[in-house]
Amino acid sequence: MSETLLSANRLRIGGLTPLTSIDFPGRLAAVVFCQGCPWRCGYCHNPELLDATAPGVLGWDEVLAFLHKRRGLLDGVVFSGGEPLAQAALPGALDAARALGYATALHTGGMYPERLAAVLPRLDWVGLDVKGPWDRIDAITGSRASGPRVQAALDHLLASGVAHECRTTWHPGLFGLDELLALGHDLAARGVRHWVLQACSDPAVPGSVFALAQYSCEITEKMRGNFESFAIRAQ
Repeated sequence: MSETLLSANRLRIGGLTPLTSIDFPGRLAAVVFCQGCPWRCGYCHNPELLDATAPGVLGWDEVLAFLHKRRGLLDGVVFSGGEPLAQAALPGALDAARALGYATALHTGGMYPERLAAVLPRLDWVGLDVKGPWDRIDAITGSRASGPRVQAALDHLLASGVAHECRTTWHPGLFGLDELLALGHDLAARGVRHWVLQACSDPAVPGSVFALAQYSCEITEKMRGNFESFAIRAQ
């Protein structure tokens, strides 16, 4: 077995969803949640995955055994998090899943653009979180220079031709409606064809999860003509 495949055994796994029909468009898939993320978004819905030093709850060998059993029943494997690209073992895990005949998908915040570029040939689909306008991303993530990294990740993704969608989680306390619409126009101008807005459930902002619904008609009217697909989702 190659060194790359052996490295998959070091993947720290915070959880496994055995079946999803929504996390990998057009596929029935399992979701592998990777432990660790350097960002600290206030509305993070997987805070138990943030600590990169926390031990995994599953070994990669257990996940691989599960995937062996599900061949013919599942179409794909999604690597989510946390931030999967934070782990050097990710390429080996992607290779191992593909060797079993699975299509592969990645959910990422775009914080490691060069690592994303390196694994794009191993991917069939990418969900890229664009946290907000480029000059607002640092404040949302609590990490300096996040905005330029996400821009670079998006550039790599668009140049690759790999199927993808961009997702933005929003309530008006993060940034204004005009800024949100401007972000949508900018993404469309860059070549993004699939954009999803997600309702933000921020424990520090009462009622935040309902805020997007108040603007959904206005946003949809102004955005839907800019993308091949545009959707508003509750988290």
